[in-house]
Amino acid sequence: MAARTTGAGASTGRPEDWDRLLARRLATHRLLDPEPAGADRAQAMTAVVDAILGAHAQVMVAGETSIGLRVDGATRSDVRHAVEETRTLVKAHGPRGTVHLLSADGLARWVGAMSWIGASGSTPPVAMRLTPEQTETVLAALGTALAGAELTVDELDEAVIGATGPWAGDLVMPAFGGYWPRWRQLIGTSGHRGLLCFGRPRGRKVTYTSPRTWLPGFDPRPGARAAVDLVHAYLAGYGPATAAEFATWLAIRPARAVELFARAEQDPRLVRVDRVDRVDRGAAGVGVACLDVADAPDVEPGMGQVRLLPLFDAYGVGSRPRERIFPGRASERALAGGQAGNFPVVLVDGVVAGVWHQRLAGKRVRITVEMLEPPTAARRNAVEDQVDRVAAVLEATPDLTFGEITVGAHA
Repeated sequence: MAARTTGAGASTGRPEDWDRLLARRLATHRLLDPEPAGADRAQAMTAVVDAILGAHAQVMVAGETSIGLRVDGATRSDVRHAVEETRTLVKAHGPRGTVHLLSADGLARWVGAMSWIGASGSTPPVAMRLTPEQTETVLAALGTALAGAELTVDELDEAVIGATGPWAGDLVMPAFGGYWPRWRQLIGTSGHRGLLCFGRPRGRKVTYTSPRTWLPGFDPRPGARAAVDLVHAYLAGYGPATAAEFATWLAIRPARAVELFARAEQDPRLVRVDRVDRVDRGAAGVGVACLDVADAPDVEPGMGQVRLLPLFDAYGVGSRPRERIFPGRASERALAGGQAGNFPVVLVDGVVAGVWHQRLAGKRVRITVEMLEPPTAARRNAVEDQVDRVAAVLEATPDLTFGEITVGAHA
């Protein structure tokens, strides 16, 4: 069903507005209708990653699938070509310091905003910490090492420790059953400072480089304006939202998010609204003050649209409140310790209605779908259509099974 815009205006906060709000988010995320590719698929993929503020790519195939599902006819090869060849997309550290696929222009906004907003709200254990002077020393060494180069993390270890001192190499960061050198805790920070992004893979190893090397003409946007633009883009995709929700999404200090929302309220593109958070149980719910986009479109609610989303897809990770997106059994089956993204999910009209799992084997992909309620014939057909689309993105032939999924989170 095509998205239909019926007017402009912010959410009024009435309980019945939630169906429309979810439809609006789906439309913005290109999950009602995919982005038309036309003659320029790279431009379409850029529009998608800008709309969702990056596709999570810690697991690269998940990022490729997130983008491919949102662009008409796109495949994972198209995404890789845009990242490694044309560089219209760039692999970098995005929200929460995790690896995302961003547009080249989006990275300029991102770096400008994060350089102004500042560090995350988390504090590492005492044994891991760097002094402010050590932090700046490491960042300077990274900038020097990556200028005009593409280095593996082992090569960066050698360069950074050699330029700073043995303290940078202290094995204090727990990682995958072992420990990493102290300096590596700044990889995400260096990305937010515009010093580091990903280069071309070297076999099975990733490489890092400088955005100024990788993206000729890279120029971070002015910080305060970029930060307000980031709030606007976030609200367009995930709003209406509170400052606390923005802080969680971005992993910054809540007080800093409150300051930023106060600044953003002066922007005529944004407006303060009320949102009803509690799922109705015979009561009206509780009004929660949020910011929203002033000209947010009013999109007609869906009528049973089914979508399959991969691990850590931006829609599930960023959408709140959780009980609206993961109601009832969905919170038990599709969240891991309250965290979204660890399970691929089946959406029905923007609400989680099942989970699924894929296993790639050569040119075949085996997909198991577990619906939380027995599916009707029409819903089974809709799931089958979505499985075909996932397989097309993965350039594979699908084998579909309906049944219980026994593997754990992030499998």
